[in-house]
Amino acid sequence: MPTRGPGTDPSHLPADVYRLEAFLEMLSAERGASRNTLDAYFRDLRDFGVALKARGKVFSSFDSNDVRAYLALMEQAGLAASTAARRLSSIRQFAQFLMSDDVRADDPCAIIEGPKLSRPLPKTLSVEEVDLLLRATESYGAAISDPVKKSYRQARTRCLMQVIYATGLRVSELVGLPVAAVSGAEQMLGVKGKGGRERLVPLSQPAADAIAHYLVCRKEVLGEAKSAFLFPSRGKSGHLTRHRFAQMLKELAEIAQIDPTRLSPHTLRHAFASHLLANGADLRSVQQLLGHADISTTQIYTHVLEERLRELVTNHHPLGKS
Repeated sequence: MPTRGPGTDPSHLPADVYRLEAFLEMLSAERGASRNTLDAYFRDLRDFGVALKARGKVFSSFDSNDVRAYLALMEQAGLAASTAARRLSSIRQFAQFLMSDDVRADDPCAIIEGPKLSRPLPKTLSVEEVDLLLRATESYGAAISDPVKKSYRQARTRCLMQVIYATGLRVSELVGLPVAAVSGAEQMLGVKGKGGRERLVPLSQPAADAIAHYLVCRKEVLGEAKSAFLFPSRGKSGHLTRHRFAQMLKELAEIAQIDPTRLSPHTLRHAFASHLLANGADLRSVQQLLGHADISTTQIYTHVLEERLRELVTNHHPLGKS
């Protein structure tokens, strides 16, 4: 568990820090939480634990006043409302775990109101901008002198971009794809998402072609070397990292003459969803494709639906243009 990770001084945490460790173990074993998810919960609850320790409290006995004090502390520190809301959500789930484990009988978060959130519209790209990025993959790695390595690098970059735009995968799902996910004859991609939930996502023809071409180049470069990952790397994870993919995206933005500050891997996920909805897809289908457990998460894209309906009335209703 990450409670003993670098930069963590156990003396700053409550004496019953083992309660936090048990919570993280439950998330891993029962909910299939990923390492990134576990790290996020740990960071949130570690910070709360430091605040509790300063108040002379432990995890098993904190009350609603402690939670309110912590919310006030975050506000004084100038933390974003979204950060405070996320940390409060972690505390709520931890409290529910303590109750289910008979550590405590009450829910200290039951009467706590979270900070008011404004939901900004997700950053996205136009279809034309995505097309420019896809075309930029043809020039990627132009400075590489070895023709085989150059072809491999371009094929890998094109495959990554085509797949993420065609499927809307989370970047962690994309870079961690196993070779087995694309071994089938059908144009479907098997994805294991958050909480271990599996889903099938259809591939566009350009994405399927990009995968097929990349697999040929991959075999030519790797030879007999075996890797379970579609995008292998010599790093600790064994596959291309999220950070490296983000760097590649910035490099493509430079080639495509798009402001790199507007781009992140998640921007392409938003573009996938927004462009589907703008072209007639329904919200439930997009929810399934994105792998959202709750439709409320997908509803950040309702502005796209509203705009499409507005255009529909304006262009097709008899009095729409009057």
